[in-house]
Amino acid sequence: MLLDHSSVRLGTASRPSVADAVVEVRPRLGRPTWARRYSFALRCSEIVAAAVAAAAVLAVRPDGLSPSTPLFWAALLLVIAWPVLLQATGAHSERVFGTGSDEYRAVGKAGFLLLAVAGFVSYAAALDLSRALVVVAVPALTLATLLGRWGARAVLRGLRARGRCTKRVVVVGRGAPVLELVSRFDRERLAGLEVVAACVTPDDRGRVAAHVGVPVGGLDEVVALAGRLGADTIAVTSASETAAQYLRQLSWQLEGTGIELLVAPGLVEVAGPRLHIRPLEGLPLLSVEQPRFEGWHRLVKGGLDRAVAGFALVLIAPVLLAIAAAIKLSSPGPVLYRQERVGVNGRSFTMLKFRSMVVDADRQVEALRGHNISDGLLFKMRIDPRVTPVGRLLRRLSLDELPQLFNVLGGSMSLVGPRPPLPGEVARYDTSVHRRLLVKPGLTGLWQVSGRSDLPWEEAVRLDLRYVENWSLAMDLLILAKTARAVLSRSGAY
Repeated sequence: MLLDHSSVRLGTASRPSVADAVVEVRPRLGRPTWARRYSFALRCSEIVAAAVAAAAVLAVRPDGLSPSTPLFWAALLLVIAWPVLLQATGAHSERVFGTGSDEYRAVGKAGFLLLAVAGFVSYAAALDLSRALVVVAVPALTLATLLGRWGARAVLRGLRARGRCTKRVVVVGRGAPVLELVSRFDRERLAGLEVVAACVTPDDRGRVAAHVGVPVGGLDEVVALAGRLGADTIAVTSASETAAQYLRQLSWQLEGTGIELLVAPGLVEVAGPRLHIRPLEGLPLLSVEQPRFEGWHRLVKGGLDRAVAGFALVLIAPVLLAIAAAIKLSSPGPVLYRQERVGVNGRSFTMLKFRSMVVDADRQVEALRGHNISDGLLFKMRIDPRVTPVGRLLRRLSLDELPQLFNVLGGSMSLVGPRPPLPGEVARYDTSVHRRLLVKPGLTGLWQVSGRSDLPWEEAVRLDLRYVENWSLAMDLLILAKTARAVLSRSGAY
């Protein structure tokens, strides 16, 4: 489908998100101090990495140390070409700093280009270059740069969590969308966007001012307010007051100021590869691809799920037996806990877990209802008297979830997906939450790597919907990698 930004209306409250795609209207003309220092540090480390790779190649071929050999000049050019290619692919653009996938993709593209150029020149010019340069040094240099970017991103996100290395943002639009965007920026501090002011319609100024702790102005005060507060970014929500004519005039006013203009299209949890800018006779349109719930991608996912689950069960069989023995010896009752859950397309299945509670735990729920700390459909207690001592340890380490590998092997669950809901929860779902059932529930998912039981109900639903709308194999791999960290940190596990 196509969304024309010139005709977007948000008469009702939209739910813009940091995860939503943001359309960049124009690039910034300058960089803040932190971005210049961050880029300089990256360049230095990448030049050093290229120099080490070149020196290693020459060490393997001592005859290449002579300036009369092509290998010597190729090694020298490697040190020069690598930072140039990284710059050309956008790896040093401020907009990718700390983003993860976009930044890594730019580095990977630079590595691919360097490998292609080195291979082509070597073949076309019949140069006697060492295979170590093309086959080993270039891929190793790319991998080293990716690892360096990963470490730098971790440092940057840590600084942003403390309120440093951020962009100062003025949010513009109607009251409800502005409040949603301000709230999202405040919750997702790792995005590096700090709201310093809001500009809304006259009717919304009082309501917005009562809910945000920043100055609130009118739609005609955006540039003046941004200049007075030292803002470097304007984030505009889609609304009738901020449609084509207003955005055009605002972009003209920002020319030469170095202030970045962003537009949040207000598409709930739609991001990444599903969004594309499609120009049509000079009219920019945002093309939104339909989510994919079938096809060869899903076949590959299903095959990988079963293969990994089968291999994992064989590998951890001794651990499973040890846990089963500990449960059996510590408390009366079965080793496994079986519970009906709702899977893909609303089909019920029996989910397996190691028993971590006393046998009659389900019958005690009503008596403990007053201690429920969940703000949604779930029942949660930080200190649950029904949990056995062994069960408490299993839960802290998420070991009670391991039998779900049998569900994955059987096809009722996936390694990655939304949390498998109870039938009682599904009966109270509204239309939007029902979209969680379009894919198989997962052993892990965005909800687990983002806080697990500490998450509010609304936030857990939002994460599940984000996964459903933007699923990809790459996202699954990223979630699996983050799951190990979430388990080890034991955050939100009780």
